[in-house]
Amino acid sequence: MSKTAIVILNYNGRAYLEKFLPSVINYSSNAEIVVADNASTDDSIPYLKSTFPEVRTIILKKNHGYAGGYNMALKEVDAEYFLLLNSDIEVTKDWLNSLESFLDSNKDYAACQPKIKDFNHQSLFEYAGASGGFIDFLGYPFCRGRIFNETEIDSGQYNTPIDIFWSSGACMMIRSKVFFEAGGFDKDFFAHMEEIDLCWRIHSLGHKIKCIPDSIVYHVGGGTLAKSSPFKTYLNFRNGLYLLIKNLPVLKLTLKFPARIILDWVAAVKFTIEGNPRHALSVFKAHFSVLFNFMKMISKRDLVSLAPKSKLMIYEYFIKRNKKYSDLIN
Repeated sequence: MSKTAIVILNYNGRAYLEKFLPSVINYSSNAEIVVADNASTDDSIPYLKSTFPEVRTIILKKNHGYAGGYNMALKEVDAEYFLLLNSDIEVTKDWLNSLESFLDSNKDYAACQPKIKDFNHQSLFEYAGASGGFIDFLGYPFCRGRIFNETEIDSGQYNTPIDIFWSSGACMMIRSKVFFEAGGFDKDFFAHMEEIDLCWRIHSLGHKIKCIPDSIVYHVGGGTLAKSSPFKTYLNFRNGLYLLIKNLPVLKLTLKFPARIILDWVAAVKFTIEGNPRHALSVFKAHFSVLFNFMKMISKRDLVSLAPKSKLMIYEYFIKRNKKYSDLIN
């Protein structure tokens, strides 16, 4: 049994493996490195076997998405800690030691994440996690360093470790025992927000999650689905509602779910006005999918015990014009 297994889920990411896997190997000497391949159609596997024979490969027969792919792959990995790492991430010296040391010393924490910065604009935080994730009153995700699409310059303002609500799926270290105790990822999410759903269940089990900014990684982002993809829009809107149905207490779900539906319609109108009718259509496709799968999601409400307390980000961002995390706490 390894102490830490770094598990990289790959789908047609040969170019990313070539660019970023060397940094993972160079700065992760004590960890087992595993690439789980989601039925890639490029030459990822031949390239790995010829160039990095020391890296273990797990080959899945079809693309199960982020959630299903990790669920299947992690059953074949024996380690105390799983470190789930996107293929489009460059790691830095001592990134792993900081995360390991924290979990070693804090048994009441189930998971942690590093500070995640933008690979292409390295002074900025990166969208998918920044310096720790939270959700607002209506269940909208935001980060310490990123609110909606507004990412901040990292000037060291968020270098203090902090308890967070969700750890980024781009780079998450989690105790393997807790991953399976919480039921792993919900494969019905396929991709996007499945890590928030898992973290919500982890909190409901009584565990905590931390951001450790001493550990730094650089993320490209959009490696599998670009921000311009209507399918990405569909997943974001669908999974945002799945989150609420699965995890909110009944009374709060009754109050907040209709508000989210209305705000989604507002977003669809905005997409249309901006000349993105395919994205507007994706919103309504997401709602149809939620309606069709509503009872299925209700049946998964086995760990509901809390509702996060936070501000309403739409009000903070659009009315009060608070565009930074630091504005929310001052």
